[in-house]
Amino acid sequence: MKPARNLLLLLGAWLIVAVPGSLWPEVWLPAWKVLGLAIGGIAILDGILALRLACPALERPVAQVLPVGAWSPVELRISNPGAIGRRLAVFDGVPGSMDSRHLPWEVAVGAGGFAELTYQVRPNQRGPFTFARASMLMASPLGLWWRHRRAGAPSPVKVFPNFAPVKHFAELARGHRLAQMGIHKRRLRGEGSEFHQLRDFREGDSLRQLDWKATARLKRLISRDYQEERDQQVVCLVDCGRRMRARDGRLSHFDHILTGLLLLTFVALREGDAVGLLTFGGPERYVPPRKTQGALDGILDALYDVEPSLQPTDYVKAAQATLTRIRKRSLIVVITNLRDEDDETLGPALRLLARRHKVILASMREPDLDKALQAPVVTFQEALRAGAIHAYLDLRRRVFDGLTTRGCAPLDVLPQQLPVALANRYLAEKRAGTG
Repeated sequence: MKPARNLLLLLGAWLIVAVPGSLWPEVWLPAWKVLGLAIGGIAILDGILALRLACPALERPVAQVLPVGAWSPVELRISNPGAIGRRLAVFDGVPGSMDSRHLPWEVAVGAGGFAELTYQVRPNQRGPFTFARASMLMASPLGLWWRHRRAGAPSPVKVFPNFAPVKHFAELARGHRLAQMGIHKRRLRGEGSEFHQLRDFREGDSLRQLDWKATARLKRLISRDYQEERDQQVVCLVDCGRRMRARDGRLSHFDHILTGLLLLTFVALREGDAVGLLTFGGPERYVPPRKTQGALDGILDALYDVEPSLQPTDYVKAAQATLTRIRKRSLIVVITNLRDEDDETLGPALRLLARRHKVILASMREPDLDKALQAPVVTFQEALRAGAIHAYLDLRRRVFDGLTTRGCAPLDVLPQQLPVALANRYLAEKRAGTG
């Protein structure tokens, strides 16, 4: 129980009346005492009524899975079983690692009625969490007191990598509007080696695509449509080493890697390829390549609670583990944060992988470097800093140029650009028939 604003106003008025009571006690003092007794009696009565109030029921149908770094809605349904209306202030039991907005709520619930509230949460960390029971302040019938109660039941949730780009891709793919997302699938009509479908002849089709039997049967020109071979494997090698702990805003580089990994998995599965996963440099998780939608669920379950370790990255060990597990020729996608000093250790690992597989190396560069180059150069110290950054980026470019000569397809992008860039590189490799 705690006093409400109305009770404080009454007490304030009672203290104001005490001023003339001290100056003219013969006239004002009896009235001041009577007023105090009345306020005290009403407050006690209202407090007793507040203690007898039944706690409203609260339901929280929160989603079992939330994406990290993105705002998600949470709904509350409050039911009032009492015979009188209630005024409530509600604050939900949001886990400490999540931001929230539109809390607390103040709402009036009629007798026998209910109210539905919606607020938003943004998880800043992946893993399992639990929404605790909600805190609820119930106003007393006369509005002089707030009574604190706990309502509802705990709600366990899992915070997964941000799968918003996957949902966005699926929506655009249904409307053939992938270019709006920056993904370019340049498969020419009729190209490939695997039969896809029969369709009406279109301007630009070659005569070799005509299906003469279907044309004669339907009495209109019918073309055969082909696509790339769909029997391929894509295996992602995900770096869980200490460099992945670097943060870009609220999210770590590892969180950006997982977002890109989910989009790549969804795109590859949609193209008919099998997708698998192997982590290195930290907690070791392995998901065998699969073609079914369960591959995406398996990758989510394997990685949603993984955090980068403090270990240095061992690329050669990761390559040896990959060759031991993956026998069939595959498209190996190594996702890491490459530094210039890694050239000596990464080179042998890539050569090992390239003997049997096609390799894509996706690396994230720090956004602070680009921001620093955009700043104006005025002082000598700023000029030295800009020169050092240019020298570092030039050395980094030479490292990536050397990777190209080793049969590896390198990709050097900002963390936010990784999901779309990774999907485009995969589609380009598949389009070229090198996957």
